[in-house]
Amino acid sequence: MTVWRGLALTPHRVAHKVIHRFCALVLAVCRANQVLWKGGVSAPCTRFITLALRHNPAPLFVWRCALFSIIQAAGWPIWPLLACSIIALAVVIERFSSLKPTKIAPPKLLGEAMLVSRTALPPPDVVLKLEQSSLLGEVLASGLRALGGNPRISEADLRSTFEGAGRQAAHKLERYLPALATIASAAPLLGLLGTVIGMIEIFGSQPGSASHGGSGNPAQLAQGISIALYNTAFGLMVAIPALIFWRYFRARVDGYLLAMELASEQFARHLNRLRK
Repeated sequence: MTVWRGLALTPHRVAHKVIHRFCALVLAVCRANQVLWKGGVSAPCTRFITLALRHNPAPLFVWRCALFSIIQAAGWPIWPLLACSIIALAVVIERFSSLKPTKIAPPKLLGEAMLVSRTALPPPDVVLKLEQSSLLGEVLASGLRALGGNPRISEADLRSTFEGAGRQAAHKLERYLPALATIASAAPLLGLLGTVIGMIEIFGSQPGSASHGGSGNPAQLAQGISIALYNTAFGLMVAIPALIFWRYFRARVDGYLLAMELASEQFARHLNRLRK
């Protein structure tokens, strides 16, 4: 027997009760929080939620049971979507942590690098500190190392060194973004696949008109179709935030690449004057 048969659990009724009780709880919490704020007492809303759930844990328990019953009724196609949602969340957290301005291109780093190399090349420990400071520091340090290794290096070779370091920096900036774009593209298709598979099983489990003299139970059929559509809804819930964050990180990476390109061009002209 498949998960699409025997749909007498009525998840819509359970979800309706869960939403009703949860909204009532949130409304009571917000009203209590508003009263305390008017009275001059600064109490976080989370403290009230914790106390409310401690005295009446039924809404949280029912919510978990309803969510688990929906996932179980949706069938195996929803599990790849859950995996995609976890991977997308991990990528978003990692990119937010890695794409900080202090780690990529600090505003004053170019001026400091030009200041320490105003009259001569800095010592190796200063170059190493510059390289470890940020991603832009790696690009600038590559030019200093190239000029230190070969004082007669040509301008074309120096610019080629900066370009190679810039390509490596671009690769680091775009890390995991293709995976996020793939999830944003594949999640709706996975949800649609789950819905199609569910509807095939639902219609296949319905008795034929020749053997039973009529069609199947319309209520059970409609309920099964609604549960099958959970896959499509969950796929869109995964894909839409993934697409938004991918566009956001893509624009942020493009901005960093432009800033690093301009900084490396200015630093290359500075090193050419120092070489002469």
